Amino acid sequence: MTFVYLVDDDAAVRRSVTMLLHGKRDLVVRTFRTGRAFLEAADTLEPGIVLLELQVPDIDGAEIVGALRAAGEGRFVTVLLTGVEAIPVVVRAMKAGAADLVTKPYDDEALLAAIDAAGARLDAERVELLMGEAAREKIGHLSCRERDVLKGLVDGRANKMIADDLAISPRTVEIYRANLMRKLGVRSLAEGMRVVFAARWNFEGSAPERRPDGWRRVGPRRAVDTSQAA
Repeated sequence: MTFVYLVDDDAAVRRSVTMLLHGKRDLVVRTFRTGRAFLEAADTLEPGIVLLELQVPDIDGAEIVGALRAAGEGRFVTVLLTGVEAIPVVVRAMKAGAADLVTKPYDDEALLAAIDAAGARLDAERVELLMGEAAREKIGHLSCRERDVLKGLVDGRANKMIADDLAISPRTVEIYRANLMRKLGVRSLAEGMRVVFAARWNFEGSAPERRPDGWRRVGPRRAVDTSQAA
């Protein structure tokens, strides 16, 4: 099941898109008349696809796109469903993180294809997010010295060079290396590098901060007034 959030102040568009999506896909559709109503609700919504009219009256559309992208991968994928013809406005929204563009009046098949592509991208981002969280958890189990050795390996340094850097023996480095590979669940340095890259670990303190569910908050914690959603 895929969640779709339509943000558009045009009631006719909200009705037509809802009818189209309910009739052709296993989708859960929720509509919002204003950008502010959507952003206020976004923190409580399931991950999904956002169909966004850039010209919603209360908030700049590109700002909405940027806020959603800042929420973190695996949270929302935005498709612009808009009548805006000004190229700079569209370009700014795409640079802010929009995944696709469907112009109004929209073609049914074009919109459905964009939603399918956005759904595939959302699934891929969620898989990457889960892999990253698992990788960060594994690295979090390493001791400080094991992380020091891992950093040396990531930097391409040989065991003897790492030993010199840390003022320990090469044999001790080998022991730390064997232990960290066991904790990471890998059998080769190449596999270990994949864990590091998946974790996006920078070795300068802790891993990137995330909410317990892996996502940053989008909007205010205050619940949305459901009367604003149509």
